[in-house]
Amino acid sequence: MISPDNPFAAPSDLPYALPPFDRISDEHYRPAFEAGLTEHAAEIEQIAAQDAEPTFENTVVALERAGELLSRVASVFYNLAGSNSTDELQAIQAEYAPKLAAHHDAIHLNPRLFARIDALHARREELGLDTESLRLLERRHTDFSRAGAGLGEAEQARLRELNEQLSTLQTRFQRNLLKDTNELAVVIDDRAELAGFGDGAIATAAEAATARGEAGKYVVNLTLPTSQASPLETLSDRDVRERIHTASMARGNRGNDFDNNAVVAEIAHLRAERAALLGYPDHAAYIIADETAKTAEAAAGLLERLAPAAVANARTEAAELQQLLEADVPGATLRPSDWPYYAAQVRRERFDVDTEALRPYFEADRVYLDGVFYAANKLYGLSFAERHDLPVYHPEVRTFEVFDTDGTPLGLYLLDLYTRDAKRGGAWMNTFVDQSDLLGDRTVVVNVLNVGKPPAGEPTLLTFDEVVTAFHEFGHALHALLSAVRYPTFSGTNVPRDFVEYPSQVNEMWMLWPEVLAHYAKHHVTGEPLPAEQVEKLLAAQQYGEGFSTTEYLAASLLDQAWHGLGVDDHVGEVQRFEVDALVKAGVALDSVPPRYRTTYFAHIFSGGYSAGYYSYIWSEVLDADTVQWFRESGGLTRENGDHFRRTLLGKGGSVDPMDAFRAFRGRDPEIEPLLTRRGINGV
Repeated sequence: MISPDNPFAAPSDLPYALPPFDRISDEHYRPAFEAGLTEHAAEIEQIAAQDAEPTFENTVVALERAGELLSRVASVFYNLAGSNSTDELQAIQAEYAPKLAAHHDAIHLNPRLFARIDALHARREELGLDTESLRLLERRHTDFSRAGAGLGEAEQARLRELNEQLSTLQTRFQRNLLKDTNELAVVIDDRAELAGFGDGAIATAAEAATARGEAGKYVVNLTLPTSQASPLETLSDRDVRERIHTASMARGNRGNDFDNNAVVAEIAHLRAERAALLGYPDHAAYIIADETAKTAEAAAGLLERLAPAAVANARTEAAELQQLLEADVPGATLRPSDWPYYAAQVRRERFDVDTEALRPYFEADRVYLDGVFYAANKLYGLSFAERHDLPVYHPEVRTFEVFDTDGTPLGLYLLDLYTRDAKRGGAWMNTFVDQSDLLGDRTVVVNVLNVGKPPAGEPTLLTFDEVVTAFHEFGHALHALLSAVRYPTFSGTNVPRDFVEYPSQVNEMWMLWPEVLAHYAKHHVTGEPLPAEQVEKLLAAQQYGEGFSTTEYLAASLLDQAWHGLGVDDHVGEVQRFEVDALVKAGVALDSVPPRYRTTYFAHIFSGGYSAGYYSYIWSEVLDADTVQWFRESGGLTRENGDHFRRTLLGKGGSVDPMDAFRAFRGRDPEIEPLLTRRGINGV
């Protein structure tokens, strides 16, 4: 039994069942997890052991309702483990990862439960189910089958071992990366070494140093990708740029307590063994069989089709940047740490675009309130009201209540903007509560970013890339907020991995849409709008650098496919050698363009949900580019267009086949030409 004083013991009585963060402390998680696991196991046993013949209601719907306490604690715990971690949370995560893996195996490998689902599935056409209910039954049957429900007893026992071991290793990878990233933050002693930084960026670096107990110095925190584009674009000291890049590349690969080499090799091997046990040649085949791509060959085929042209474009860009470097440093060879700096120089000289000079026009409040929220209002009729009366898990988190066009409450949107040592790198969306008509729940969603925090009283000025990220992550939030499904299994972004990025990528288009840009891009001091000529230059400069960005992305995606294309009898010797060989084999090994993520800090695939699925971004971008073309041809930022996108696609979540949803929206299958045009790789 869980103590009634534990804040997880009963459903939250706050609006939208927002977790009572002000009452939750680390000591509450273990007893809540234990009680949640016990309660859920009892509910599963009751469903599986009942004498009544299986029906959709007493089996499938009962499963949807089960596990309420476990869901409550897990949703809070895993959100905070990523965004506001402590040593205690990391210890709890390491302890409960294998327990949770074993618990989910106990459900999926329960023979009596699967027999009930299997019996219903066999006569599904006779049950008179509506479309969403039929899809739920089919989804459940697929999930159980893919989880090993049809395996023999010995094979199931080994599968349980594999899943527990993998959960432990993936948690270790994440912990190692957080620790090593924090340790590798670059400390600068002399302000002169930050030449090129604006006053705001210097103040942010000073604030980061003070937060680390290094008052009087400056700290450049590392972001998740290899290329630390924001500082490297502006720092004129080549040695400092190289220090930052070297630190970025070293994460998880220093032979210290946080080294991830052995961890990733073991993860890859165990995933290959699990795939073989489940009847697949490799992990990629297993994962992608349940995505819209359907086969690893289809996913790899798209990457391989794009790679030659992308690499050719990158080589052309590199030759130009090499000339600029030699003018500054005769005889020098272009390094990855030089690329952002000289690419920014090209943008300034060719397009007259200085990304650092744009920052005064991208004040965070205006970007969100007058940009991100404004576009959502124009498209979907949404309105936002900040709530200061609700508890948050960190003082920097802001909470907004979201209303539909008729004033109906839709849910809560939380924004966690600033970087801190307790937060993992990158940017993401997650939910605390998923929309479901069955359970009567409305969405509570959070966007987590890693923006440097300025000193008290100073404005938060975003980089161009951070504004893109703001619109992108809010696209995920919209997918959750606009969800209109009955069953929680299908809520919001519960769609195939290679479809989930699509709506968020579409939302990026509104960042530079003239009406939206004019509404938020105003100088934070003078209030003057971003000059129209700057907007035109930004649009002209958008395609420059696609050789680099496409190549670094494809290199990471092909590296992901290489790791997860390993069979159970394939053994990796030295991890770094495997990485090099994989990039050479794929034709994307450029010294000046390393992969967006190298193996030892590739969190998406070794501790996140993108194993064998990093291709999803470009796969989704095919749909995104085609959709952007539709919006442009159909009048752009209008309620009619937004309502059509919402009705046919966003609101459906996973309740319909995603490609059927796309066809309902677009009126046809997707076409790749808009993507090729956007990426500057026509003719491939």
